[in-house]
Amino acid sequence: MPRPGQVKSSCERLSDRIALGVLTQEFPPGLLDEVVAECGRVEQRSRLLPARVVVYFVLAMCLCSGQGYEEVARLLAQGLERVRRWEKPWHVPTTAAIGRARRRLGPEPLKALFARVCRPVALQDTAGAWYRGWRLVAVDGTVFDVPDTGANSAFFGRPGSGRGQQRSAYPQVRVAALVECGTHAVFAAATGPLSLHEQQLVPGLLGRLGPGMLLMADRGITGFELWKAASGTGADLLWRVRKNIVLPVLEAFEDGSYLSEIVATGDRDRRDPARIRVIEYTLGRGGNDTVYRLITTICDPDQAPADDLAGLYHQRWEIENTLDEIKTHQGGRQLVLRSQYPDGVEQEIYGFLLVHHALRDVMHHTAHQADIDPDRLSFTRALRIARRQVTSQAALSPLTTRPSPDPHRP
Repeated sequence: MPRPGQVKSSCERLSDRIALGVLTQEFPPGLLDEVVAECGRVEQRSRLLPARVVVYFVLAMCLCSGQGYEEVARLLAQGLERVRRWEKPWHVPTTAAIGRARRRLGPEPLKALFARVCRPVALQDTAGAWYRGWRLVAVDGTVFDVPDTGANSAFFGRPGSGRGQQRSAYPQVRVAALVECGTHAVFAAATGPLSLHEQQLVPGLLGRLGPGMLLMADRGITGFELWKAASGTGADLLWRVRKNIVLPVLEAFEDGSYLSEIVATGDRDRRDPARIRVIEYTLGRGGNDTVYRLITTICDPDQAPADDLAGLYHQRWEIENTLDEIKTHQGGRQLVLRSQYPDGVEQEIYGFLLVHHALRDVMHHTAHQADIDPDRLSFTRALRIARRQVTSQAALSPLTTRPSPDPHRP
């Protein structure tokens, strides 16, 4: 048996050692082994690309977006070559072989890993993450362009276009997410075809909410049943609604807000109302004023004055910034996912979310040690550093399961 740290043999393959820097710190091999086994993806025979390595490959692919399959595989091994970890020539798996390995893996291990790892990361003293004991979170949706293949087009659909053939160039997958505003950590996500409105995906996220959270949402997230389901988690809500909704004034408060109630469509007798508080205000100047109408489950003005909630609501834009980080900076401008089939698209999206969460977790830890607001750190700079680490750090052996300390720092 080789001593700890000793190279095992001259027959090492990519599956024997890979270099992933921050990703193996955030997602240790033992954890990947657990989710691979949990999803029934453990191989019955030795492969050049076993399931654990394919998970790491998908993560590296989503970290180094824009690089081809074989180039990503070279990046994983390049750092090892520099330190002479390879004693004989190694052949990069072909694009076709990597594609088959991704299809064998499927999206389930990436989704299971996301469920295990991705959670809010702010501590009680994290700057910008809290309001009077409420953890600030937001919900929103977006779409990703996917390759124009028959399988993707049939499953996801594509938006209409006013040009030419009356259809867009690419099919699109819809994604809804929950984000911790103060750290930009995505801690819940759901995907679906374009025909599903984002509010139809939101119910699948509600299990990650709980007491002590304040969930903010824009006008696209509406509906009495969704409001009842979200408030039923124990979280408090602060949602913007359209100004044409009839909200009777039941009691006016000194801070300008008022008590009201909402009911389900068709409940003309108001048999099952939900009690809410309404905050209305106007922003803008020069005739371009915008009227904002917010409703909240926090009905006591002393707990959260109207001015505070009006100012607080605009932190909902942090989820827009988060989605931009993933799509524009991590993925690259005019991002089109590379997966040719629906399962691969879902796998790739969770890969992007996992990599983003890993970077944001590290950024939060760094900011907390320096006692600064995580917003003061540059996501783009952190992304560049992580990409450099892929080729400069040799990581653990993916074939050896070792006890590892919890990488998700409290």
